[in-house]
Amino acid sequence: MDHLVCTMDQLTNGKALLVDINEITIGVFFENGHVYAIRNQCPHKLAPICKGVVGGTMLPSDPCDFKFGMEGEVLKCPWHGWEFDLKTGESLFGISKRKVKTYPVEVIENDVYIKM
Repeated sequence: MDHLVCTMDQLTNGKALLVDINEITIGVFFENGHVYAIRNQCPHKLAPICKGVVGGTMLPSDPCDFKFGMEGEVLKCPWHGWEFDLKTGESLFGISKRKVKTYPVEVIENDVYIKM
């Protein structure tokens, strides 16, 4: 089922718009031209993950070769700093096999819909 949750002009880069659907709180993000929907619950200790920072992360690289990447694609939990991919909900770099639940999003004209 599709749920109309907001319009595009209600979204701000770097900040989640929190919406409730069927008693589930979901953060809607607009980053790098893409809209993402992610459940507002970290799988580690159930923190309100959508209050975390969106940014990038250090990428795997050779010793003494520091590479930063994934800018605007990483959500960092505000409690313990675990990092998750906004697209897939997967935790980064093998810290855990736990995922944050993500939802498909569709933008029709200016309206944002979450599929559940």
